Amino acid sequence: MKHSKLPDEGDPGKASFLRQLDPRSKPALPAGRLRGIEAEMKTPTMKSEKPPLVLPKSESWKMFDNIARTYDFSNHLISFGLHILWRRKLARCLTSRPDQMVLDLATGTADVLLTLLRHNRNVKYGYGIDPAKRMLTIGRDKVAKKKLAVQINLQHGDAHDVPFKDNHFDAVTMAFGIRNVENPQRVLQEIFRVLNPGGRALILEFSLPKNRFIRNLHLFYLRKGVPFIGALISRNNQAYRYLNQTIEDFPYGEAFCQKIREAGFEKVKAHSLLFGVATIYQGDKA
Repeated sequence: MKHSKLPDEGDPGKASFLRQLDPRSKPALPAGRLRGIEAEMKTPTMKSEKPPLVLPKSESWKMFDNIARTYDFSNHLISFGLHILWRRKLARCLTSRPDQMVLDLATGTADVLLTLLRHNRNVKYGYGIDPAKRMLTIGRDKVAKKKLAVQINLQHGDAHDVPFKDNHFDAVTMAFGIRNVENPQRVLQEIFRVLNPGGRALILEFSLPKNRFIRNLHLFYLRKGVPFIGALISRNNQAYRYLNQTIEDFPYGEAFCQKIREAGFEKVKAHSLLFGVATIYQGDKA
């Protein structure tokens, strides 16, 4: 059997042969090509980019107006009725101050205010504002049927610019609404502004469970189950795809607690509900 012959010592081809064996001797890439590779490495792939919201948050009120007629039933079905228990928990988180006047932002069909007056004897009057007029119309009908029109007042308004003077309310609530606003920090500052000293802010919002298994199940339900059920009832698939998008993108837990502190609140707490599917955030104005 023949063996290949290595170049002899002094052979001019030996240096070239040895360079081929040394991985460090590979020629450097041209500077332009190297910069191109670096740019490719830094540029995120399309798979890592989140899809845009199905509609801008500034127009979310239009969506709620479109689904106003079926909103309460859809909400009850999608949450398996848990939203009722969560609102009652919210009512128990108020301070013990008597004769409280409460403001509810993104009040929708007034379920939060109706729950507060029914389940907390310290609440005397409630005001609700919302940008969706059709939702408010349904809310006023519900208030009238409960014969609470003297105690509950609903009006059209924007949480970014609350139409009340400073230091006016004993409590401000907001349920499943702050993730729909364009500037959550501005809304938190408005809540702080209109609260009396010693007043309390309570924000009920969806969140994501910490447990990986429960979190994955919840995400599957949000992405597949909720849009299907919502579209079946309301005939509006866009609305319930928007729901899961805003839940997944919104800060929760300690991240949102920090935003509440930055707005000026003290004694900030987060009360986790159902393994973290929802959270009640609490903050007091000194």
